[in-house]
Amino acid sequence: MKPLNHLCIALLALTLAACASKVRLDDLPPVDDKSKTINTGSNTDPSGAANSGDKTVKTVDAGGKNADQPSTGLLAKRSVYFELDSYTIDPEFKAILEAHAKNLIANRAAKIALEGNTDESGGREYNLALGQKRANAVVQALRVLGVADAQMEAVSFGKEKPKMLGATEAAAKENRRADIAYK
Repeated sequence: MKPLNHLCIALLALTLAACASKVRLDDLPPVDDKSKTINTGSNTDPSGAANSGDKTVKTVDAGGKNADQPSTGLLAKRSVYFELDSYTIDPEFKAILEAHAKNLIANRAAKIALEGNTDESGGREYNLALGQKRANAVVQALRVLGVADAQMEAVSFGKEKPKMLGATEAAAKENRRADIAYK
């Protein structure tokens, strides 16, 4: 009976080790100096379907447009994208965050929700935690730029609010994001 117990313990340990991630979700977001571009590698036709290789994915509305949301220039861009298993904000999003910070500082009554999202890989709890870290990273960046904490709320949707449906890398890249939603 003892060898069977040891085997069960060994299998449990291997299973837990296989589920481990290199991302520690209790760390502060690291600063990344590298400039990267987000390329989904997909073409969108007028119907909203994106062709990525031989698979078709459909884009979905990740949130209704609010009349209070700015819709010109950099303020029209309201998504910060992340790499797989990361909550590091890449420098390419600095100008977008600066524009939103400037708008929020000028309009102290304005409030935003930072909505953290993930792709469909990973379990529900992991994705909710990673989405929260992404939202918190954007809150921290805006706080450094002078936005008041009372104007921001960080929430996580995990994988529950995809921007693009499908099991492709293009869809996954679109879904690894934090959205800035004006209230």
